Amino acid sequence: MWMDILYVVIGLLVGGALGFFISQRYTKSYMKKNPPINEEMIKAMMTQMGRKPSQKQVNQMMKSMSKYM
Repeated sequence: MWMDILYVVIGLLVGGALGFFISQRYTKSYMKKNPPINEEMIKAMMTQMGRKPSQKQVNQMMKSMSKYM
């Protein structure tokens, strides 16, 4: 009786840990393949704010964004 409950609890813990790490790895690989923001989006945002972005500014923004991904 107690061993059955222990097996269920251990199974839930192991399954939860495995699910967490697998989903974390999948999300990181998805974000690398499909970044949420790209150079065109940065240029559009800066243009909407009334600035004419240079390529150097866009590269700096992309570098700072990739640091957090």
